[in-house]
Amino acid sequence: MKQAAYAIETKGLTRRFGDLVAVNQLNLQVPKGSIYGFLGPNGCGKSTLIRMLTGLLKPSAGEATILGLPLQGNEESLKSRIGYMTQKFSLYDNLTVLENLRFVAAIYSVKDKNRITSLLEQYGLEQQQKQLAGTMSGGQKQRLALACATMHRPELLFLDEPTSAVDPQNRRDFWEHLFDLSDSGTTILVSTHYMDEAERCHQLAILENGIKRANGTPRELMQSMGATVIEVSGDNIRELKQKLTAVDAVISASQSGTRLRVLVNESITEPLQFLSSVCDQHQLEIVRPSLEDVFVTSTGGRHVG
Repeated sequence: MKQAAYAIETKGLTRRFGDLVAVNQLNLQVPKGSIYGFLGPNGCGKSTLIRMLTGLLKPSAGEATILGLPLQGNEESLKSRIGYMTQKFSLYDNLTVLENLRFVAAIYSVKDKNRITSLLEQYGLEQQQKQLAGTMSGGQKQRLALACATMHRPELLFLDEPTSAVDPQNRRDFWEHLFDLSDSGTTILVSTHYMDEAERCHQLAILENGIKRANGTPRELMQSMGATVIEVSGDNIRELKQKLTAVDAVISASQSGTRLRVLVNESITEPLQFLSSVCDQHQLEIVRPSLEDVFVTSTGGRHVG
């Protein structure tokens, strides 16, 4: 039997809550062994989507295939093959690190006596194993949650905004753990609203109001974003930003320090010349697009920040 190339595949996946369409006709293909990101603001449907894909929430319409099996009717059998780290720390504050790990091991019937010791070492928790989980720092809680989510060596791991409550250094360290898991063959689906995290993904989808606006590798998305990025420097930047608001072909104008970052629609063939009439006393330079630029052009139409 031919193995499926995708760990996750959805067709027309939809979830409604009354009149609200939280996820709208989503078609998705997540290659096995990849780190696939969902990028979008709060309320765009990321958590709802993950809850559907983990079998915790039934879709209103559409279908999903997880690890080669139709999700509908196989929710229970798939639980032993997937891991899920929720956005909010969901372990027991009044249990120690070791007690939490033992509890999760019992749930998944993990018989390997060395598994907990291995996870404590892998995630740098040896010194905290007797500490109550509720007294740990944000980064330590995050590592404990990841250790528990991977206790049973899942083939597919879901992470819902896992680094929203930790500092940049802990976020970088956390991603090193994710790359280790990916290298060992685990498929990872992670939701985030951090642009730097999204750039670390092998592939990602940009979501807005439950709709997939764009998808591809970060490089592909930046190369096909449909706009030219121009940095403007000089005096009276705030005043200039207001002028650019009225220019139809300007998709976005946002200030970064003493410069403006301006996105000009790709229909303008000479963007520097086009802007020079408004920015005649300023320096203009075409620069490399970022994933944040892609996000702005993919969502919400015109945006001036």
